[in-house]
Amino acid sequence: MAYLEEFRNQIKARNYSQVVNLWEEYCQGDAPDSVEIAEILKLIKTSECAKLFGQYVTGILPLIDLIAEDKDRLMPLQLAFDIETTNTPELAALAIGILKKLFSDEPLFLDKLRLVGLRGGESFQGAFSNFFLLNHLKKGNFVLHTAGWGVGEIIDVSYLREQITIEFEQLSAGKKEISFKNGFKTLIPIPDTHFLARRFADPDRLRDELEANPTEVLRTLLSDLGPKTASEIKDEIADSIIPEKEYSKWWQHARGKIKKDPLIESPGDPKEPFRLLSGHAPWEERLEKAFADKHSFDAILGAASTLIRDFPEILKNDAAKARIIEKVQNLLLREKLSEPEHLQVLLFLENPLGVELEESNLKKFVLKIEKIDAVLQAIEIVALKKRFLSALRTWRSDWAKIFLSLLFHIEPSPLRDLLVKELAMPPHNEELKKKLEGLLDSPGRHPDALVWYFQKIISGDAPYFGEGADRFRFFEALLILFAHIGVRSESREIAKKIYTLLTQERFLLVRNFLKESSKEFAEEFLLLSSKCHGFSDHDKKILHSLVEVVHPDLGKGQHRDSGHLNVVWTTQEGYNRVYNRIKEIGTVELVRVAKEIEAARALGDLRENSEYKAAQEKRHRLQGELKMLGDQIRHAQVLTSGDISQDQVGVGVRVDLLGSKGEKLSYTILGPWDTNPELHILSFQSHLAQAMQGKKVGQKFTFKGEEFKILAIHSYL
Repeated sequence: MAYLEEFRNQIKARNYSQVVNLWEEYCQGDAPDSVEIAEILKLIKTSECAKLFGQYVTGILPLIDLIAEDKDRLMPLQLAFDIETTNTPELAALAIGILKKLFSDEPLFLDKLRLVGLRGGESFQGAFSNFFLLNHLKKGNFVLHTAGWGVGEIIDVSYLREQITIEFEQLSAGKKEISFKNGFKTLIPIPDTHFLARRFADPDRLRDELEANPTEVLRTLLSDLGPKTASEIKDEIADSIIPEKEYSKWWQHARGKIKKDPLIESPGDPKEPFRLLSGHAPWEERLEKAFADKHSFDAILGAASTLIRDFPEILKNDAAKARIIEKVQNLLLREKLSEPEHLQVLLFLENPLGVELEESNLKKFVLKIEKIDAVLQAIEIVALKKRFLSALRTWRSDWAKIFLSLLFHIEPSPLRDLLVKELAMPPHNEELKKKLEGLLDSPGRHPDALVWYFQKIISGDAPYFGEGADRFRFFEALLILFAHIGVRSESREIAKKIYTLLTQERFLLVRNFLKESSKEFAEEFLLLSSKCHGFSDHDKKILHSLVEVVHPDLGKGQHRDSGHLNVVWTTQEGYNRVYNRIKEIGTVELVRVAKEIEAARALGDLRENSEYKAAQEKRHRLQGELKMLGDQIRHAQVLTSGDISQDQVGVGVRVDLLGSKGEKLSYTILGPWDTNPELHILSFQSHLAQAMQGKKVGQKFTFKGEEFKILAIHSYL
């Protein structure tokens, strides 16, 4: 399509006289390409020279006549008639002959010819497009309004009045009546398979498809609407199909699949659009794109790894595989190549590229490496880390010693799993068992490793300590670790992982352990959990209630509300505010919004009416708030003097503090309904309140790197 590119360049340069010369040259050809003709005419139609070009466009008709298939002629002819301005009788006769051949059996054929201007001899520019629109105007079909009303569903068609009744996506006034004449100027027929039609007709079904197969729907979107940036794709999907608050999570999931789709070209720059490719992108294009602007060692090797991971079929193309091998081998020619870099190239050439290396070459290299840990850390690609470990297992006699030394340091966890699998076989299994027992002796020494192995225990995948009392030893070690790391910023991620592990599914893990626990372990569990600053007061009350279910006598002497799983502490004022808010929603606001819905309903068919939709969303929001507050107030506990202990920091106290710079501060700790930062009233669930939780007068604690001392504890009452 060399001509197409030349037309594009001349139109972009606004060299319109050259466009006409190029057109006359093109029309003299004798090997027509219907796709190329259509693409050239589309360029001209949307350019500033379209009106000027109207007198020349019919020169293409002899070339179109040489196209063998009638169906292939239609698009070039339609575009030519959209542009032409001559309106000659010969051209009219040609148009009538073609349309008669294709559509003479259609109802009201002669009326349609008249309506598009072909029977009266007047202007018939756009006759083909207008005829196709009239053929499409049937009840239940869809059209696109080019002046901003969006998609419309045809409700009624009257040839007597020469008008259509349409319900539009972007109009709140219900149905709209449009004359055929105005319709020719503003309406484009679209099939019911078009993305916009499907979004208008059945957004719920389209959402299900977006969840199940995002790439297929994205192909339809790009095919129907053209190239779109990520932001523009969001405009087409968020809210109208997928709720705004759920869109980011969906896009994150879909983006990975789209990137691997061979029919969608993903941009490197977020401001660039996604494009639909006409077929599978040729390997040359994929290679060029993968290695574009890649110069560093890590960038080139990373690009090769990503390319093979996302498009493994590319290795079936011998020429493509040879090019990738060449790219990777050239890395060996670089000066000052480090030991880890040299190793990675050798490993990559061997697998996945399948280059037959001299065994002694790679083997000798692996045997001479001394700082195994440092080399592993320098390798970014996890697959290459695995291959290096496999090479160590094959060629190093000291592999077991190396694996044991790496076990608690190597990341990510699948690599630890690989080491355990190899070490669990005799004669090294006893050494592995002894190594794992070291996690129990010093839980805080290797926190990541402890959490990793505990997860293997609860999943049933641990070779040791997975049964009986051993499981409880590791559970106790996990709690000691959780208490040890507290709320330190450097341990935030591991603390979050432990907290999630313990609390997910309403403390299911804890409940399962407690079912099998002895009274002695349950007592130890209560003691350890009370020292875990990662637990809120509310969490601790739940944990105590769980213990009490299995060992009721351990609940004696404890707070009378410790069995309440969802207690919400509050003052009487806080309780009154929430109670009044519930009353306001139920007796005033929901009544008001019900009237708004009825008023909007009175406007007619309101599937997409904005006022109706807004009122429904408001009602849904109010009902959600009412349910949430109702659930909370059923578990509300108004603080009394009997609930408050001044022996240590907890809910219901005022704490006087001394900062590290000598400043004195005072905070009151209450429930979430009473929080007021301006008055230094904290929720007991806040990070600062949790940091001082359980502390007594004279004790110190650290918060955000600053040390504080407890001077006094008073009841807020």
